[in-house]
Amino acid sequence: MLCFSCWRCDTASAIPPNHGHVERRLVTLGGEHKAVSQFLVQLGNAATVVEAYLTTVLAKQESEGTPPRLAEAIRHAVLGGGKRFRPFLVLHSAALFGASPEAALPAAAAIECIHCYSLVHDDLPSMDNDELRRGRPTVWKAYDEWTAILVGDALQAFAFELVGAPDTNSDARVRADLVHVLAVASGAVGMVGGQQLDLEAGKLAGQPAPTIASIMRLQAMKTGALIRAACEMGAIVGGGTPDERAALRTYGEHLGAAFQISDDLLDAEGSSSETGKATGKDAAAGKATLIGMLGIKEARSHLDHSIAAAIAALNVFGDRAEPLADAAKLMGRRDS
Repeated sequence: MLCFSCWRCDTASAIPPNHGHVERRLVTLGGEHKAVSQFLVQLGNAATVVEAYLTTVLAKQESEGTPPRLAEAIRHAVLGGGKRFRPFLVLHSAALFGASPEAALPAAAAIECIHCYSLVHDDLPSMDNDELRRGRPTVWKAYDEWTAILVGDALQAFAFELVGAPDTNSDARVRADLVHVLAVASGAVGMVGGQQLDLEAGKLAGQPAPTIASIMRLQAMKTGALIRAACEMGAIVGGGTPDERAALRTYGEHLGAAFQISDDLLDAEGSSSETGKATGKDAAAGKATLIGMLGIKEARSHLDHSIAAAIAALNVFGDRAEPLADAAKLMGRRDS
């Protein structure tokens, strides 16, 4: 049995080297924030398990005929970095219903593949034009633009291969539900639609002035949709009831809002050495964010409200949802 949640289990020390920010937090937070530091250990353990699984399934895919340069670029995009926050949500949402990590890993890996593909495409010169991601050159910078485009295409397809495979779950209805939720969240009414709105605002002339409502809609689609889907996919794997799935969707919706606000705060206040990516780009590009509209103090107030709403949505699950509640609390203390 794989373990990703124990505070003092053997795998608690198995945080990979690229999770240095986790280790630093464990030292500096102290007893007052033990719940947050415990969460960071759980996040690191989940990342270790997911990284190992992704390494295995990508190696299998390569052995089946992936062109070597494409396989290498895919590994560059997926392995050796990232917090694996969305897979963590899948694993722990599934655990609410007694599902094992093994049962939830295909769904967890699938949503990470979608997330990684979105980053690869987001970094392209025609989109956000970023050269640094997770402390390393972005895929287009390390290889070239056309390879980066094909890496994203391959990862999107692979995500649905993972959740649609017969050995993912013996119940075809579960597989179909996973495919449907992931497709909606990653498509035109979800992540891709949000990316479109983001790019339109920055690249097309004559756009209407942003409002708080339009910014929140954009962020709910671009960032929130996949986070919400991660929570619901865990419930699907675990066999949650419609009401339980709805509760986790609500949690994911508010968590996604908190995640985006904290991300904007990092961009405004953090450094590239801490975050592993370029910072200050939103302001330089004139991007509309809640921080730009409201200022840092009021944006933090919105962050606090989103965190509280996310935690409240978990009440139906009682103490079993503590790791998910801790994930929401972390949004107020992120440094990467």
